[in-house]
Amino acid sequence: MAKHGKRYEAAVSQHDLLKTYSPEEAVRLVKELATAKFDETVEMHFRLGIDPRHADQQIRHTVILPHGLGKTVRVLVFAEGEAARAAQEAGADIVAGDEIIAKIDKEGWVDFDVALAVPEMMRKIGRLGRVLGRRGLMPSPKSGTLVEPQDLSRAIEEARAGRVEFRNDRTGNVHVPVGKASFAHEQLYENVATMVDAIRRNRPTGAKGTYLKRVVITSTMGPGIRIDPNAAMDLRVKE
Repeated sequence: MAKHGKRYEAAVSQHDLLKTYSPEEAVRLVKELATAKFDETVEMHFRLGIDPRHADQQIRHTVILPHGLGKTVRVLVFAEGEAARAAQEAGADIVAGDEIIAKIDKEGWVDFDVALAVPEMMRKIGRLGRVLGRRGLMPSPKSGTLVEPQDLSRAIEEARAGRVEFRNDRTGNVHVPVGKASFAHEQLYENVATMVDAIRRNRPTGAKGTYLKRVVITSTMGPGIRIDPNAAMDLRVKE
């Protein structure tokens, strides 16, 4: 059994591990229990009532969090020729052609947070799936990261503004960051509400029965705080 540090044990003692909290209470607690010396990332973990073995029970979408993730996002764009110039003008941090594609392929280099690509580059970057796929960085239409040159400016802006991709793992869980512990309560709460709303709206067509089985929010070094799934399902984003 893994041992936890004194900070973690102290945090655990401040709340009931078995209790389910309202989203409002959970956000307050996760901020209070984030006591590390660095700005902890806040994550949400969803246990969904889906069977990932079936194609109609997969969930993979993107959402733009209103207050971002609290970090600098490095955007790479796979593009050549006119599209490369468009990417540079749109503010891409890295414009990737053959040289960088080879570096990713041979060295496993992934010093960026978001990868976009124009359709013409897919024939060249298809082989990068083994490197980028397991890190969630492979451009694809489903994740909104395969874009036309004229849409690069918008896509780059959204990536920097807090666009987050979420998808289920092989056990039917979704794990996704929603901000930093240093965020104001209202900022973190609005990000949480936006993420829950996106999970709810994108319920797979084949999902039957109870959809949201368990919801947990936690910080990097803090304990998991359970959110009442029924209360979470009632969350709505303010228009």
